[in-house]
This record gives sequence, C-alpha cells and structure tokens, in this order.
Amino acid sequence: MVQNLMTVTAEEGATSARSRSRLMRSPQFSSFIILVVLLVVFAVADGNFLSPLNISNMMAFLPELGIIALGMTLLLTAGEFDLSVGAVFGLAPVVVMLLVQNAGVDIGVALLAGLLLCIAIGGINGVIVTKIGISSFLVTLSMLLIVRGAALYITQGFPLKSWDQPGFFVTLLAGSFNIGSFRFYTSLWWFVGLSLLAIYVLRYAKLGNWISAIGSNRNAAVARGVPADAVKIWLFIATSVLAGLAGMISAFRISAASPVAGTGYELEVIAMVVVGGTALTGGRGTILGTIVGALMLRAIRNGIVLVGVPGLAYNIFVGVIILAMLILHALVQKNAARS
Repeated sequence: MVQNLMTVTAEEGATSARSRSRLMRSPQFSSFIILVVLLVVFAVADGNFLSPLNISNMMAFLPELGIIALGMTLLLTAGEFDLSVGAVFGLAPVVVMLLVQNAGVDIGVALLAGLLLCIAIGGINGVIVTKIGISSFLVTLSMLLIVRGAALYITQGFPLKSWDQPGFFVTLLAGSFNIGSFRFYTSLWWFVGLSLLAIYVLRYAKLGNWISAIGSNRNAAVARGVPADAVKIWLFIATSVLAGLAGMISAFRISAASPVAGTGYELEVIAMVVVGGTALTGGRGTILGTIVGALMLRAIRNGIVLVGVPGLAYNIFVGVIILAMLILHALVQKNAARS
C-alpha cells in the first residue's frame, strides 16, 4: 500500500514537473515575461505610467485593436492573414454614418448594414483565396486598396461626425463606467467576451482542431474530412466583421468616422498576434498570447511617449520587439524539439 502510494505521488510529481516545463517553454509565457519587464521599466522610468489616468487612457484604445487581433489569430492559425482589416475598420463606420445622415436610415438598421458589408468583404476575400487559389497576401492587399479608396471616395476625404445622441447603441458600443479611480469603456467587455469565445473555439471546440490542422497541413486535414475551404472563408468573414465592429466602437467613442481611420492597423495587429506566440506560417495559435501581445504593444506606444522618446520612434521599438520575439520563439521551439 505504501509503495503504491509513493508510486502515485511520484507520478503526480513528474506530471506536474512536465506541465511546468511545457508552460515555461510556451511562446506566450516568454511574451508574458517580456511584458512584465517592460511594465517595470516604464514604471521606474516615469511614475505616471501606472497612474489611474494613464492606465485608463491605454485601456480606452486597447480593446479596439485587440478585437481585430482575435480574428487575425484564428486566421493566422489556419495559415492565412488579412491585410484589409485596417481599411475595413475605417469604411464600416463611414458607411453607417452616411446611411444615417444622408439617407435617414435608422441607426440600428445602419449598423446592421455596415456589418453586412463587412461580411461581404470577408466573403469575397475568402472565396478568391480558397476557390481561385490566389495568395491571401495579394488578395487582401488588393482589397485594402479597394476598401480604403471607397471610403475616401464616398466621403471626398473628409471625416464625418459620428452618432453622439444618447441611446441604446451608444451605451452598447461606447458607454463608459468607473471602477474606483479607473475609467473604462464597454469595449472592454466586448474584448473580454470575444476573447473567451475565441479561447473556447481554438482550445476546446472541434472547429479549433480543424483550424490548427488546416494551418499545419491542409492536404492532410482535407484527407481526414475537414472542410478546409469553408472554414477559411468563415474565418475571413469573422476577421472582417470584427474589424468593422472595432471601427464602429471607435467611431462612437470619439464621435467621428474618418475614411483614413485604421491606417497601418493591419501590420500592428499582425505584430500583436505574432509577438504573442502565434505562428506566422500557421498551425499554432494562442489567444492568451495575443492578449499579452496587445498589452505589450500598447504599453510600448504609451511608455515611450511618457519617458520622452519621440513618438515617431515607435515603429523602431515595435520592429525591434517583434524581431526579438521571433528569435526567442524560434529558440524556444528548437529547445522544445530537442527535449
């Protein structure tokens, strides 16, 4: 009996040790450590970095890019990506405001029309990539130019005043609340809820297994009955819809819909996802890592301004961080393979 108990205890200890070892070798763990280091460095460099006001300012914008990053994580895990998300971020609220202001459409109907437009854009991307066989890089780069050009054309390049009348949709998309000295927006709840849904899909649902399998080896996945084309099309649609939703949230929050809103967001979102540990080549994705990556890049953008680094140097810092994280993730994966 005692010997059996000792054997069970030893096995449990070995299992626990293996779990800790896997955690420490995971990409999201290394990203989290770097995030903590960055937060400490910025907090020491400037005492206002962790102030309620500064944290509130960072958290006002973080969920909007974070929402797009969730869709991009799923898409990258399947081996594809979408360069048009920044343009969709700008076009969706512009279309909504034009329908409301120029056509007299009810705000709820206009929001639905904006989301349907996003579904159409994502669907077109997905169908061309999967059915015609053109690279997602080329397809979504072309869509970026089309969507951004459409937003500029229908507005003549001028921003529109967004919907600012109190009501259900303003509260739903851009309401604010206080927790102690901190002020947050309802976009934070959107981000939390969508993150939990994405974690469930990627880690526990059959769809998540399909997404990872498609990204790892599409031909093998298809041979096992995975509907690869349909999955990818729906992922393109989901990514586009999330980009449009984020754009609407942003427009309601700042009371303006600009045709150039979201410029450069596609690269920043991909950076968040890759820094968090999702493989750019597909097959491996982590929602928790994406959340860490989003926090990291927002902290860098905010922190370098507070410590006196010119804002134009932000891209240098982001580029260095991305390159360092890619090298670190590659070393971690090689070490894991040897082990």
